[in-house]
Amino acid sequence: MKKITIYSSIFLLFIAFACNQKDKKQSSQKKILFVLTSHDQLGNTDEKTGYWLSEVSHPWHVFTKAGYTIDFVSPKGGKVPMDPRSNDTNDSINNLFLNDNFYRQKMVNTMQPNEINKGEYEAIFYAGGHGTMWDFPNNTALSEITSKIYENGGVVGAVCHGPAGIVNVKLSNGKYLVNGKKVSAFTNKEETALKLDTIVPFSLEDQLVKNGAIMQKADMWHEKVSVDQGLVTGQNPQSAKAVGMEMLKLLKNK
Repeated sequence: MKKITIYSSIFLLFIAFACNQKDKKQSSQKKILFVLTSHDQLGNTDEKTGYWLSEVSHPWHVFTKAGYTIDFVSPKGGKVPMDPRSNDTNDSINNLFLNDNFYRQKMVNTMQPNEINKGEYEAIFYAGGHGTMWDFPNNTALSEITSKIYENGGVVGAVCHGPAGIVNVKLSNGKYLVNGKKVSAFTNKEETALKLDTIVPFSLEDQLVKNGAIMQKADMWHEKVSVDQGLVTGQNPQSAKAVGMEMLKLLKNK
């Protein structure tokens, strides 16, 4: 009987050790939160929109190669719409992302903001796509997540129309996150060139400036990234990978 009790005790100790190791592994996991739009309608047109594929896949590739796990959140949760114009299968990184079963399932089951544990993430990244212009700017739950991560010493990133998610974020001191910081985002010229300046609900460039951002711009469709006090922003899809790289540099120096 004593022998059985000893074996039982050893077994219970083994289980406790295994659970403890699992908890340690989960707590030490490096994680970044990607924010994607739930909005799929391009204004009053019959065209569809959503997130821009390369603005997700290229930063994803940078971070996962560096050992980070990516979680996805969207305003509504669940499956997120991809802008059909961005489905470039000649892009090898797009193909890697689309063919990754683990992350494909995550994109079908994005979390809602109220499911996010802010303390789990070293950074938050807002992917672009025109859909963001409708459901990012006034989402108070996402804004709160962003300010908490930033004020906990985390990195905030956004590219193209993704800065629509940070344009109205306020910090605990009442100031806008972008106030006094160098910021790059999709420009008025680029919006006009696409003939979407009268379709989007507001000018992203103008609103950023209104809230105190110092706009940094390159020529249309050229890569441009701004880094300022833990905030990393990019102008257009051509800047997506570079935003990921600059965010990674900040994370490595934390």
